Amino acid sequence: MKSLHFPPVTGVILLAFFSFSLAHAQLKVPAASPSQTTKQSFALGDITLEYSRPAVKGRIIFGDLVPYDKVWRTGANATSKITFSSDVKLDGKEVKAGTYGLFTIPGKTSWEVMLSKDLTLGANVGDYKKENEVVRVQVKPTTLANKVENFTINVADILPNSAVLEIMWDKIRVPVTITADIDQTIVANIEASLASDKPAYFEAASYYYDTNRDLKQALGWVTKATEQNSKAFWVMLLKARIELKLKEKANAIASAEKTVALATEAKNADYVKMANDLIAAAKK
Repeated sequence: MKSLHFPPVTGVILLAFFSFSLAHAQLKVPAASPSQTTKQSFALGDITLEYSRPAVKGRIIFGDLVPYDKVWRTGANATSKITFSSDVKLDGKEVKAGTYGLFTIPGKTSWEVMLSKDLTLGANVGDYKKENEVVRVQVKPTTLANKVENFTINVADILPNSAVLEIMWDKIRVPVTITADIDQTIVANIEASLASDKPAYFEAASYYYDTNRDLKQALGWVTKATEQNSKAFWVMLLKARIELKLKEKANAIASAEKTVALATEAKNADYVKMANDLIAAAKK
């Protein structure tokens, strides 16, 4: 086979062409709608959000760029996805653990929020099929005081068994309540832990305090937790909080004062402040 020979000028041109092509192949510019992945611990599992974030850029969003009363991909680029690692409820409707496409139908006074098994639809919402839905809920949007420039999906107001999924863009916020039926599971886990060689007294007391269960029982557990670790200022503060909730103000003040001493020794200013705030509240 004959080898190819290029004149010197042709070789220079080819080298310049390949260099130009390589430089352009490596060129990176900011995405118009940057992708976002967030993972939030919730209940006994996690909620993961994957979506892209277009900007307002001075445009009229709802009723114009995003039409009313039509299926919206709820973001940009690929399908926005939400993953629940355990079973939850969306506005009281059951959703099994899994990954779902997040779609909406914006309206002037009401939005429909849907979770779909279709993860590949993206912008092709004309092909949206209702039979792929696992849940659809109706939500009242609220008006924000300040504009949200980049489209945002967030998990907020996180409590032990409830949270709020927020869809926000421009001055619109669409809140969807998420709940998890975890109480029976946690109570069973507490009972198993207390029967073990290493009972989790602090965690048991914390759950009872947070969920307004038997506070006398919680006080007994947190007292044992202070005996397990006499230097744990965070445990002592929980004891003070439970005592205050039980309206045992003198005991709450005494426990809070111990918290101040322990936290000061540990150089933890946050707990010193929280304990002093509790003392002030107990003295009212």
